[in-house]
Amino acid sequence: MDRTEALRVLEEADCLADLATVEAAIGRLAQEITTRIGKLNPVVLCVMNGGLIFCGQLLTRLSFPLEAGYLHATRYGRDTCGGELEWRAPLQSDVAGRTVLLVDDILDEGVTLLALAEECRNRGAREVLTAVLVDKQHDRKVQPGYRADFVGLQIPDRFVFGFGLDYDGIWRNAPGVFAVKGM
Repeated sequence: MDRTEALRVLEEADCLADLATVEAAIGRLAQEITTRIGKLNPVVLCVMNGGLIFCGQLLTRLSFPLEAGYLHATRYGRDTCGGELEWRAPLQSDVAGRTVLLVDDILDEGVTLLALAEECRNRGAREVLTAVLVDKQHDRKVQPGYRADFVGLQIPDRFVFGFGLDYDGIWRNAPGVFAVKGM
């Protein structure tokens, strides 16, 4: 996608949550997470690449000791439809006996997040919790009723980008959450 087309995508997009709304959601999540795990010496794992911006913002608002790390598994690459889970950077942190918080950009169907949580459990995590910036509302979750433990924003079933979410590899840096026109 060239620069002109990329600029057009943002210009025509519907803003679902502006920067102030996103920041307020992160502040609320930080309070909820602190209440839940602030005394547990947790491992907080950013799910790359989408979770990068959200996780970075969230970490600065968690005022308790924690170990931070990352992992990278994807079903999308640069596609808009998910496929097989591909590990790009496997879990490096020692999670045995620890509370783990997985931080990701979106809960869409939940296949990736569920697999990552299972990997942490297989490595001996005492407890695995999940935090997502956005939860896409639809009935295609990997398991009926599947949800994240901490959710910043509920969004409609549209193709979204911004604040870590990408559209064709771009606009992770968009200041808010936007829906692609017509998608």
